[in-house]
Amino acid sequence: MSNAISGFSKLSKSEKIEWLLDTYFTDKDIARKLVKQYWNSDEKLQKLHDEFIENTITNYYLPLGVAPNFSINGKLYTIPMAIEESSVVAAASKAAKFWLKRGGFKAEVISTEKIGQVHFTYDGYFNDLASFFKAVKPKLLSSASDITENMERRGGGILDIELRNKTEKLDDYYQLHATFETLDAMGANFINSCLEQFADTLKNEAEHNLEGNLDVVMSILSNYVPNCLVRAEVECPVSELKSKDIKNPEEFAEKFKQAVNIAEVEPYRAVTHNKGAMNGIDAVILATGNDFRAVEAGVHAYAAKDGQYSSLTHCSIEDGVFKFWLEIPLALGTVGGLTNLHPLVKFSLEMLRNPSARDLMQIVAVAGLAQNFGAVKSLTTTGIQEGHMKMHLMNILNQLKATPKEKVRLIEHFKTNVVTHGAVVEAIKNLR
Repeated sequence: MSNAISGFSKLSKSEKIEWLLDTYFTDKDIARKLVKQYWNSDEKLQKLHDEFIENTITNYYLPLGVAPNFSINGKLYTIPMAIEESSVVAAASKAAKFWLKRGGFKAEVISTEKIGQVHFTYDGYFNDLASFFKAVKPKLLSSASDITENMERRGGGILDIELRNKTEKLDDYYQLHATFETLDAMGANFINSCLEQFADTLKNEAEHNLEGNLDVVMSILSNYVPNCLVRAEVECPVSELKSKDIKNPEEFAEKFKQAVNIAEVEPYRAVTHNKGAMNGIDAVILATGNDFRAVEAGVHAYAAKDGQYSSLTHCSIEDGVFKFWLEIPLALGTVGGLTNLHPLVKFSLEMLRNPSARDLMQIVAVAGLAQNFGAVKSLTTTGIQEGHMKMHLMNILNQLKATPKEKVRLIEHFKTNVVTHGAVVEAIKNLR
């Protein structure tokens, strides 16, 4: 392997960059300039970014936008959103303004239980294991007391530990299934530390007090948190749905509900439908320094909890009242991790009035519901492409290296013309 390298992590930042340039780039000067162009001019801030991850060479920027006018449980928010996709922030802002005049968003945290597991094998009798676990459970809990002391002082800690028999799925496979309350921390390090202590204690006790061989495979938190739930909803009389682009509210409500019903029964549609909600959810999670990959994995598992992948949002029309809601698992934190390190995360959290983890769960769920409402509303009225391509116009103009004067002329032109890539190419060609 001609491009293989040994000891790459031990190279300095500049040495890593030079190796990359020598190995992969034909015009090294342009590539080097680009890498350095995205460094922060503040050396202290750049060093902070460099130390977030390993083998850092530069920064990769995403736009940080804001969506104002979100009324959530009677409080007004401007929500920060870090995302690269055109029209997402605009759609969220539009949905927020739409519902601001119709009672705003309601949200509630249903539960905040998080989960971790010790996975192990045991080749003896289950009844012996069950008796052993009953006897050793108090020792498992007490063995982690040094780890849980601070969390317990604040009102959190270990909620319970269960023994689960999984031998129907896999020979000799069992779990310690532990539940936790981690308050304003996402809690990954806390949970994993507790689990590893459980595993050590379990193994040590089994060697002296259990017939048969018990072997710990791994100890790790789960990003599937079906009991860490938040609900967000909007509702109003159907007649109040009337707006500039909704001339017939009764017809709109029925069509909107039908679109949601389709996503509930058709997985191909449900994936794209839910992606619309995740546009809002991920953008706020990124802006607030949380782990969007963990949230994505957990949310999509929840969408398939009944055996088929389905819509995360639901709609009803009863007694002339339109209701649209979302219920999702969200394990979030507002302390620890990047929340204490990244300056723009601090900025975003301050913009949200320094929320607790429970508050942030509600804000994120509302952003997802708003985004999904905006997408389904567009699909069932004007169609998604008209608005999306209008927002995408600037990206196309930048790709075509339009001048500031050309942008002004072409933006005006496409206010009354359909935006497609071909149409923009033709228009700029004619203008030039």
